[in-house]
Amino acid sequence: QVQLVESGGGLVQPGGSLGLSCAASRNFFSFNDMGWYRQAPGKQRELVAHITSGGITNYADSVKGRFTCSTDNTKGTLYLQMNSLKPEDTAVYYCYARQRYADGTTYDYWGQGTQVTVSS
Repeated sequence: QVQLVESGGGLVQPGGSLGLSCAASRNFFSFNDMGWYRQAPGKQRELVAHITSGGITNYADSVKGRFTCSTDNTKGTLYLQMNSLKPEDTAVYYCYARQRYADGTTYDYWGQGTQVTVSS
């Protein structure tokens, strides 16, 4: 069973920066893509960013140019660097890792979630 452990959430003022980390209990090479979702109170969970095994990244329009998703395969860690934070970025952030099987099915592993609050 794979475990994803998140860290780095907290309270930050608007315009500030925060970095999130997601450490996996095994290396990334078995995962096809990884990324971050967030869920604000009363809203659906939304995809913020993801990165493929080939290193290609995609971002939600709302965070493009402000957030950067990356991995360090030697450390088995996924990162989300968040800059120019806005109050609307306030949410619980979840990392995930997706494994695809030969029969086409997929399975997603999830982190426990970490709260990010942007407020003055």
